[in-house]
Amino acid sequence: MKTIAIGVGENENIIQACHIFKEKHPKTNLKLIYRDKDLVNAVLDDKIDGVVRGSLPASNIMKELKESYPRISRATFVSGDEYEFLLTPVGIDEGETVEERFQIVENCIKFLKRLDKTPKIAVLAEGREDDYGRGDEVTKSIIESKKLTKLIEENTSEEVKNYYILVEKAINDKCNIIVAPNGRVGNIIFRTLVLLNSWPSYGAVTFGMDKIYIDTSRDQSIEGYVRSLILANSLDDF
Repeated sequence: MKTIAIGVGENENIIQACHIFKEKHPKTNLKLIYRDKDLVNAVLDDKIDGVVRGSLPASNIMKELKESYPRISRATFVSGDEYEFLLTPVGIDEGETVEERFQIVENCIKFLKRLDKTPKIAVLAEGREDDYGRGDEVTKSIIESKKLTKLIEENTSEEVKNYYILVEKAINDKCNIIVAPNGRVGNIIFRTLVLLNSWPSYGAVTFGMDKIYIDTSRDQSIEGYVRSLILANSLDDF
């Protein structure tokens, strides 16, 4: 029998989500975790097949996990209108450099191919191409978006396009890997789509470790937590 550990914090939607999940997946054992440290130990426990952060706070958990897995990163699995995509980076301290974002993109490509999906990559920046020169940060972001797009073109065989700040066009074009300029912007996009506009999310897939770990928002709905449990349960079959 599979065992999935899930964190229980202040948002008790997770408890109801566990009941709903168990009704449909009675052969999967759920282990409820109430402390950050115990959730980290669950990730390191070979007897546990997958871990979902649930409604425990992320900061301490990610800090401790990075001691064992220093190169971990995350990409949120979002369901758009009739299609799904990975949004990355979404951790506020992730994807700070072009090289880091390229590494995350490589992981996203591998993940989608594992699901028999063809990657279509959108690179974003903090301005349009003709906004170059409108402040140091905007200019730096545009330069980096071009560098990242070129890196992907030269080192992968996947379709990639620089959409600059036009995230709406990337979504309309059905790109299934959307790369934000940094984790803070990615986190804002996630909150706007998922928490404000109720786009379904399966949680964030964590790369750079040998365990299935789905990161979730503390503010997620019951349905959102159910989807995260389903994702953790299904990934163990691949």
